[in-house]
Amino acid sequence: MTSVPPPPPPIGRQRPPRVVAELGRPETPEETAARKAASSRAHRVNQTTRNLLLSIGASVGIVLVLVLAVVRPNESQITPTDYRQVAASAQQQVTPTLAAPSLPSGWSSNSAEIRPAGSDGVQSWYVGFLTPDTQFIGLTQGLDANQTWLSNTLEKGVATSSTSVGGVTWKVYDRRSDTNAGNLAYSMSAVIDRSTVVLSGTATDAQFDLLAQRVAEQLTR
Repeated sequence: MTSVPPPPPPIGRQRPPRVVAELGRPETPEETAARKAASSRAHRVNQTTRNLLLSIGASVGIVLVLVLAVVRPNESQITPTDYRQVAASAQQQVTPTLAAPSLPSGWSSNSAEIRPAGSDGVQSWYVGFLTPDTQFIGLTQGLDANQTWLSNTLEKGVATSSTSVGGVTWKVYDRRSDTNAGNLAYSMSAVIDRSTVVLSGTATDAQFDLLAQRVAEQLTR
């Protein structure tokens, strides 16, 4: 009697076809391949999105570190200018007394210099003042100035009124309604001896009057 060889052992247990609930039957090989391909695509998209978010987060973190690390200038870090000392030194170069009035505590200067004559032929003395509430007034003193210099300094501004401060008549140029006036929002000008003094800036009327009075007192004594 011829013996029949036993069947070869199974290589591995075969998984039963996956039953898809939506189909109500096992999915075909083609459907299985399509499902796996879609899953791979979704995984890659999620991975790319995750990597992008991580990259953005890292970039934001670096920017924050740099912003915190860089020292930002502020008013307290601005080194005040000793305008009275600068004026004393510059006085040796000119004859008219340079305006360098004593001011109350809280006022400071951020610049002071003699400016050479321009096309109008007028040399000038300039001091930038900061008020206690960090408003600005620029003092420009034309030495033996003329009307052209005054017009150029005020950018052809027209006086709106006049006032007497410190025994001196000052013309007032109020352009605060002009949003583009900048540091010429409010100005005062007066002729004192051989000097034409112009005050311009963003400070209050009271602060302008205080500076105008101190300048007049110094230049008329």
